[in-house]
Amino acid sequence: MSPPLIYEPWFERAEYEARLSRVQTELKIRGLDGFLAFQPETVTWLTGFFTRGYGSFQLAIIPAEGLPTLVCRDVEEFYLEATCVFPKRAMWRDSDEPIAVAAKAIQASLGNVATIGVELAAWPITVARYEQLKELLAAYKFTDTSRLVSAMRLIKSAPEIALQKLAGKAAEAGMQAAIDSAGIGISEREIAAEVCSAMIRAGSDLPGPGVMSSGVRALHLHGGYSDRILKAGDIVQIETTPNVRHYHARFMRPIHLGEASDEDLKVVESLIAIQNLAMEEVGPGVPAAVPDTVYREGVLSKGLRETYTNKTFYSVGLLLQPSGGESLEAAPGCGWNFETGMTFHTYVLAKGFGMSETIAVTETGYERLTNFKRQLFTV
Repeated sequence: MSPPLIYEPWFERAEYEARLSRVQTELKIRGLDGFLAFQPETVTWLTGFFTRGYGSFQLAIIPAEGLPTLVCRDVEEFYLEATCVFPKRAMWRDSDEPIAVAAKAIQASLGNVATIGVELAAWPITVARYEQLKELLAAYKFTDTSRLVSAMRLIKSAPEIALQKLAGKAAEAGMQAAIDSAGIGISEREIAAEVCSAMIRAGSDLPGPGVMSSGVRALHLHGGYSDRILKAGDIVQIETTPNVRHYHARFMRPIHLGEASDEDLKVVESLIAIQNLAMEEVGPGVPAAVPDTVYREGVLSKGLRETYTNKTFYSVGLLLQPSGGESLEAAPGCGWNFETGMTFHTYVLAKGFGMSETIAVTETGYERLTNFKRQLFTV
């Protein structure tokens, strides 16, 4: 089944109403009159409103009782009408001062005196904007509630995971395109073009090839494609990072140009075995430190790395640039437990090779949302 068009609500109205109810219940528990949502993902998750122009100033005013009010630039009105499931809004024009328009809308929604939560960790609410807002709302009391919605978003509904499964299919199409196009004399840029094309055709919105690096850069995280020409013996590290309605799934596979050595094959086989053991530990109530330790001890005990300092799991879901992941990660000292409905990118890296999957935590363990063959590919 195809997902809704990107300029339609991505979920049924009842899902948005349920999310709003959860937030409003928490506001009442905390004794807050309202909540100002500035993070674009929060605005979209709560109201449905999505526009590619989310970099312009916008926010959702969430009262403890009643319907939200959307504040956004007037040129986004078409997408506001098309995607937002709630009717109240306040529009600003380029000749306006957006914060002043927002302050009036906040007072219209919450009154002249109120105690409100603010999503201060959101990148659109700069220090200057926050100070201006406090000056305009001098009778208000402000408290940081940045974790209010981001914590709720860690648990995905079945419709959200369904979009991530579609993203997983697009990721698989992109990886196959990378394998099919890689070869001696081919540039990283040419491979990236094939990967992006395949993922778009497979349903992805705004895909990037993700991690794509070769040669010495394959030994390091977060390499982007360049004009480097592939040579015999190169390792090409690929992570495809598509999204469907901006719900993400991603995975890594290594490619070797020419016949791989027995040592390289053994390294990749070891990484797969370590990852299998780590993922088998995942399930509701399991401390994240358990599979995290499996990864670290497995890599270090086999002498694949001298140290292992990077995270091993991080939450993925609804992500809008510049966000690359959600706020929950597994690393030494982490103190949280897995819960049903959480979704993660989990990865292991050593000697220029990376293996990763996107998984969802189920009632009985975990489910892979990316299902591509796991091996060292040679071309």
